[in-house]
Amino acid sequence: MAGSVMTGAADRLVRIAAERVAAPNGLLFTERQLYYEVCRTVLPVHRLPRRPAFTVPPVVPYRAFRAVLARIGEVPGLLGPPSPRPAAAGAHTPEPDLFDYGLPRLLVCGSAAVAGMLRANGIPMESACPVVSAAELPLAPGVTAMLARAHGTIYVLHDTSLADLAFPERLPTLTDIPDGVDIVPIGLRPAQTAPLHLTRIRGAASGRGRVVEVESVNPAVLLRSVHRLVRDVHRPPTTLIDIRRARRTGFLTWPAS
Repeated sequence: MAGSVMTGAADRLVRIAAERVAAPNGLLFTERQLYYEVCRTVLPVHRLPRRPAFTVPPVVPYRAFRAVLARIGEVPGLLGPPSPRPAAAGAHTPEPDLFDYGLPRLLVCGSAAVAGMLRANGIPMESACPVVSAAELPLAPGVTAMLARAHGTIYVLHDTSLADLAFPERLPTLTDIPDGVDIVPIGLRPAQTAPLHLTRIRGAASGRGRVVEVESVNPAVLLRSVHRLVRDVHRPPTTLIDIRRARRTGFLTWPAS
């Protein structure tokens, strides 16, 4: 009897989290975004003041979360895993004149799942900014030509592992970056995660001990923040984003309601 009660409670917890993570307008979300929402539902530290600043360990084992997902079946809004072998960005298009135009902005995500989630929720149209993942690099020559034509900006969104923090600097080794095209990292950085009390996970033994994933950010906040950054924020004076400037633009700030 006790086991069935616990099972029912776990199922309800995931369903409640699924409703919250899709708010306010039926957003589509990844499995890990749902997992982090489960953790926030159990331990809502994101509602605490920004000071003192700290991140928190996950309060629900991921294996247990996956077991609940397998038991309850389909979850509305939950995206499937990204394609394991995506085509190179811009490699295929039915529009022969697409590459005749300039491209003022492009977003590159370290995570294929995050890139897919942003695309699924309309960021490319809403922000007039194509979204690709590291797995889709190198860019097609036509895309780099479009960036060069508009003296565009490549924005980079990544997790906080050592490899991800170095990803913007490695980007020119992964794809051709034309002269005059800026590369602007927009986070995540460790200093951005602690005031938000995001959930951290254990990194690889050879990397940063505590890692915070972009997917730990509430999807609605992530969408709003990415839109504001790629449309309104120009290249910062240093290679890393200025935290005070980011706060003025609303980057990774929680909704007031």
